[in-house]
Amino acid sequence: MSKRLVLGIVPVLLIACVALVSLAARGASQSKPVNPIKIVIPGEDRFAPFAVTAAVGQPVAIINQDTDSHYVVSNDVFNTAGHRGTNTLLGAGKYTVLTFQHPGVFPFYCSFHAMLDSKHQPKAPGPFGGIQDSNGNFGTPMNGVITVVPASD
Repeated sequence: MSKRLVLGIVPVLLIACVALVSLAARGASQSKPVNPIKIVIPGEDRFAPFAVTAAVGQPVAIINQDTDSHYVVSNDVFNTAGHRGTNTLLGAGKYTVLTFQHPGVFPFYCSFHAMLDSKHQPKAPGPFGGIQDSNGNFGTPMNGVITVVPASD
């Protein structure tokens, strides 16, 4: 290859690279903002809403607005969305944010207010850890599910 041809190609390639980087940067800065989904623990032992749907890459904030602490524990037998092994204590006024990288389901529960039965289904804690009402009921297990779907462009 002649020196003249190489000298002519190098500036063209350099300009092309700069143009591509510029377009990529502009596209990234113009992407839509990602709105977080909020799951709240109100002043009672539940997640509200119980079930949410999030897109891949969309943050999900779990916010404890209760005066008591609560755990967010992943039910990994059925967890297909990632964040396996989640076991996060949320004190009063604290929060955690989960962002999923692929579609699936993320079932979770509070280990203070639910436990898993032999089939890995959430149930109320029962006589050795639950609060029994006057009718003998130990309440509804505190649990929820995040369904993660592919991101739309």
